[in-house]
Amino acid sequence: MRTVGVEEELVLVDAWTGQPCAVAAQVLKVAAEHGEVHYEDLEHGSMVHELQQEQLEAYTPPETDMERLAADLRSWRSLSSCRAAEVGARVLASGTSPLPVMPQLVPTTRYVQMAERFGLTTREQLVCGCHVHVAVESLDEAIGVLDRIRVWLPLLLALSTNSPFWGGTDSGYASYRSQVQHRWPTAGPTPLFGSLEAYEDHLTQLLGTGVPLDAAMIYTDARPSHHYSTVEIRVADVCADVDDTVLIAALARGLVETAAREYAAGEPAPPVPTAILRLADWQASRYGVVDNLLDPHTGRPRPARDVVDALVEHVAPALCDSGDEALVAKGVQRIFSHGTGATHQRAVFARTGRLADVASYLVRATAGEVS
Repeated sequence: MRTVGVEEELVLVDAWTGQPCAVAAQVLKVAAEHGEVHYEDLEHGSMVHELQQEQLEAYTPPETDMERLAADLRSWRSLSSCRAAEVGARVLASGTSPLPVMPQLVPTTRYVQMAERFGLTTREQLVCGCHVHVAVESLDEAIGVLDRIRVWLPLLLALSTNSPFWGGTDSGYASYRSQVQHRWPTAGPTPLFGSLEAYEDHLTQLLGTGVPLDAAMIYTDARPSHHYSTVEIRVADVCADVDDTVLIAALARGLVETAAREYAAGEPAPPVPTAILRLADWQASRYGVVDNLLDPHTGRPRPARDVVDALVEHVAPALCDSGDEALVAKGVQRIFSHGTGATHQRAVFARTGRLADVASYLVRATAGEVS
């Protein structure tokens, strides 16, 4: 069975006000003293820094069992929150900060170069995603998988939408993180490659332009990992509720397994133009699951529940083999009954009119303190 690991980017906020605070270095120093920083150590997971001082990333070890993955996620969220508390902060899981902030860059050589090259795009880039790593057998298989999952990835974004606020106002989007992420020139859906050679030629051409600093700046919705034998699916917002994260992880593994079987059988990848997939990403980002989504094969709008049900049907044999059928069915029903994180954030704001209350809600939801 394919292993799955998850990276979650979290916002560091003042424990009393919910205002993002630039304390990542202090938090990681405390975490290191407790032996909780294991760079590139897949067996334990770790806390690491991200682009901005107001961010923290926590990643899990690879797991085959979704219950163990859920336990890992809760453990790393708890540890992150505890270490943040030692410096007067907490963590919240949201694709963007509800409260306005001017982020402070982590001053690594690479990040400084990014700020010099991309200006405001880098300086404003305080967004938090959920990146799911699913094991693959080879780079050839990874490219075959990318070609076959690309049409379905906007649905993972729709199910995970959790970033309606930006700069202290409602953006009108369920995932404004996705809109900010797409400011990068290398972000968005991948083209159809057809072969490993074509992928490598594509990467060579992109890097040859001199626009991306390096291959790590290829910020597509999914990509072969630069460090592990995985496909990294990067399209989702970080979810406030761990159960939503596990749903995204289970669907991601189902998609990769289904695509790998199709690739091995020589089944062709859906020939959907990249431009249509960009529109599908936009539709998912704008509405989440409260309006139509674009059909993965026709590009035409259909009710969100119908399109998500088609995704579940598409990966059903893989879900059956991994034992994730009931988990996915329950997770999808929960989201369509109660809404995504964006729904809950807006509901809190509608009740109180205070974005600080939205931040407080997110802190509690991230810690598993919201029923």
